[in-house]
Amino acid sequence: MSLEQASLLILLLAMLILFSLDRIRIEVVSIAGLLGGYALGLYPAEQIFTGFASPVVITVVEILLIVQVLARARLFDSLAARFAAARPSGFKVISGTSALAGFMSIFMNNIGAFAITLPVALRLGTVLTIPRRQLVMPVSFAALLGGLVSLIGTPANLLVSEALAKATGTGFHFFDFAYVGLPVAIAGILLIAFRVQRLFPEPDETPVKISPAARRIVVERRIPDASPLIGVRLSDCPVRFGIKPHALIRGDSFVFGPVDQSMIEPGDVLLAEGADTVFAGLAATQALIADAHPHGLQADFTRVEAVVMPESTLVGSRVRSLEVFHHRGIAVTALSMRTPRIEGRFLDLQLSIGDILTLEGPRIAIGEALEESECLPLASTAPSEPALLSWRPFALFACGVAASAAGLRPDVAFAGVVLVLALLNHLNIRQAMADLNWPIIIMLAAMIPIGQAVATTGAAETIAGWLSLVVPITHPLFGIALILFLAIALTPFVNNATVAIVLTPIALEFARAGRHAPDAYLIAVAAGASLDFLTPFGHHNNTLAMGIGGYRFGDFLRAGWPLAVTSYGLALLLTGLFWL
Repeated sequence: MSLEQASLLILLLAMLILFSLDRIRIEVVSIAGLLGGYALGLYPAEQIFTGFASPVVITVVEILLIVQVLARARLFDSLAARFAAARPSGFKVISGTSALAGFMSIFMNNIGAFAITLPVALRLGTVLTIPRRQLVMPVSFAALLGGLVSLIGTPANLLVSEALAKATGTGFHFFDFAYVGLPVAIAGILLIAFRVQRLFPEPDETPVKISPAARRIVVERRIPDASPLIGVRLSDCPVRFGIKPHALIRGDSFVFGPVDQSMIEPGDVLLAEGADTVFAGLAATQALIADAHPHGLQADFTRVEAVVMPESTLVGSRVRSLEVFHHRGIAVTALSMRTPRIEGRFLDLQLSIGDILTLEGPRIAIGEALEESECLPLASTAPSEPALLSWRPFALFACGVAASAAGLRPDVAFAGVVLVLALLNHLNIRQAMADLNWPIIIMLAAMIPIGQAVATTGAAETIAGWLSLVVPITHPLFGIALILFLAIALTPFVNNATVAIVLTPIALEFARAGRHAPDAYLIAVAAGASLDFLTPFGHHNNTLAMGIGGYRFGDFLRAGWPLAVTSYGLALLLTGLFWL
């Protein structure tokens, strides 16, 4: 192994570790790695920023712009109402909403499909009393599975298609991925819809007991004069009322002392954690009350739950510093924390990715604040668009998909869609560009030159040679099985586009060494990069699902491993059947 190859492998390993730790922002790691590769002499200066002009990156930007319009179109509201009126079974609701997410993900990025489908699923769950934990994870997984089916379903598919085009002169067609992806997606959606009802059963009806399906929130509430909590020791609150006290404030000072000796008095303020249903019951009986809204109650006030997205400007902020809400007269009344660290008072709590804010205030102001802070609302805050406006963006998007499927380059086809949406005033390009998920785009563009260096430095050939000592690559199915396994093993810890960029040169080298067509190997890379079900941090969908659904880390492993094993076996079988 040459010094150049060794330095590249060390750089890649360091970046993969930093990506998986999630301590440094991914765009910072990506740019540092990009400049580090240049400093190590892995590519010349004129190639450093070529990734930003890549058709893959341009297509991803165009899809994200279109998704912003589709998310506002609210096409599925009437569909959800009709579905709820039929009173279907829990399995039908879970599988139906998951299938909708999977279908949407065929034609847009996974996060967009998740964001559009999730409010529909939660609305149905509320009407039909289906636990949230039975809905959120299947929708997240289905959005990932739907990306297996088409060329634009996920950036990984675009990347392997571009690599195939460079290697053979012709990339994959729009629905080439469906031979493997569609059966895997259908089987996966049915499997997870069946399993979640047993993994996360119906909540217990006893209001004090915190059921597995209840979402835990942190609130700060005042003790009224007639509250049943008066005279209760803090240590007795979990058993008698189902809440966990974190602090007791009397006047403007904390009440210190052992919890088995601290007694609650009238007028105290209690910082506590518990199930949202428990706090709703305590509020209904006037056991705990929230302080009056600082701007007074108004006719257009509403309550909205919103999740902190990975790209949100609120990440790392404390509740007291959320001026995007405060100056609009919006109160933060509760917080569901993915990694709770309760210190000080409610206003001192620090936000992280996946946390859920409960907001109260003017409907229009909440919508503006959520858009500015890049948070995802879990309930509708804006009035529905007219039916004609709801259908038109989807019709234009369908035209772009059809043009791409007919052979027009995806970046050109969807550029036309963006142009028409802008001309029809459905899309404000200047504002939409500011709202894009830039960390993901920067990471994707920065990783492309590094991935190309894996091939140009001979590192792919060296790694393929090592791996050939593990499996006999003379038979293509063995090499494909290894590539698929490596992709599935890496993607729970690293973004799927990064997995595709790193493994694509190795897969091509496997095909060259065994004198096989590269198509099957690249299909395995794309499929494995999207089978991300084992951790909540491998993909943003799962991170958001963890906060919204109130899951633990182990819940993803319990629900995901049968899906990962089944998908691996089925993808390997179908790849061998259709591509060898």
